[in-house]
Amino acid sequence: MSGPIRVLIVDDSPTIRHILASLLANAPDMEVVGEAPEPAIARQMIKDLNPDVITLDVEMPNMNGLEFLERIMRLRPMPVVMVSTLTQKGTEVTLAALELGAVDYFPKPTENVAALLETGGDELVAKVRAAAKARVRPLRKVEAAPVVGPDFDPGDSIVAVGSSTGGVEALLRLLSVFPANCPPTVITQHMPPHFTTSFAARLSRLCQPEVKEATDGDVLRPGHVYLAPGGVAHLEVTGRGAQRCRLNPAPAVSGHRPSVDMLFRSVAAACGPRGIGVILTGMGSDGAAGLLEMHKAGAATIGQDENSSLIYGMPKAAFERGAVDVQLPLDQIGPEILRLCANSHRKEAYHARGR
Repeated sequence: MSGPIRVLIVDDSPTIRHILASLLANAPDMEVVGEAPEPAIARQMIKDLNPDVITLDVEMPNMNGLEFLERIMRLRPMPVVMVSTLTQKGTEVTLAALELGAVDYFPKPTENVAALLETGGDELVAKVRAAAKARVRPLRKVEAAPVVGPDFDPGDSIVAVGSSTGGVEALLRLLSVFPANCPPTVITQHMPPHFTTSFAARLSRLCQPEVKEATDGDVLRPGHVYLAPGGVAHLEVTGRGAQRCRLNPAPAVSGHRPSVDMLFRSVAAACGPRGIGVILTGMGSDGAAGLLEMHKAGAATIGQDENSSLIYGMPKAAFERGAVDVQLPLDQIGPEILRLCANSHRKEAYHARGR
């Protein structure tokens, strides 16, 4: 991208528009090209100003942010960062926005909004900068497409998945093809504390397996998916017999708590060649080292390919380390996992290729 990142701010609050503009003005590679108080004005400003990124409020007059986002992603897909409060309602709406294709979200407090000027600048700039590089695509409805018959047997495989930016939509697509008796699946998605409980419940409603926020001591069972609690602890797998979830409150690893590296390393140690490691869209390199340990332990490892990744950061880092057996488009990863469960020799075929 040549020139500064052109940002359009859409928010009905003059105070919030001013604060967001002030935060972005401190970044030398960004330019706020316009501010709109509601979607009708924003629609015309998008046509006139052709911004690179939009920051979009959730609750606005005439048309809420979710409805406007759906129109943007259907008619003129472009990077959007949602601006939302971390209330229960705000969390639910933000998750729906991420499923529609918003790149990320920026949290704003319900009280002392002016404090954002002191604490929010680096986070907002980083998210807008990443959004400008994202591969945004037209909105597609997620439809479950069963790929295995009623006699599917998950065997003794354990699936471990890591994701970050873009992961909300990616995980929904991945799990939408899982049958009700899917292999036990553990997931670390980078999220703050308020989001993972709602996200797990949302996935459980939309997918066939039971999805829950992991608790310490949960026994891994077929048909169940366990999501690392955001910001609280690392999710690990422990035990050689009846394997369980362990929540480790250790400090951040690879810049994150929960960390994908911590999850993958534990699965490498506890499951060895029974593991299937999957790394999806996200910024940074969390998960690359852990996936390499899974690979060395004999697990099959899959990375999301560049073309289907919203942010090809984590999958790229893992691939460049030699941790990825095969790269696949997102919509092929779920079916491949199920094939690996039913045909364990496929894992050996991966490693025979010498990666």
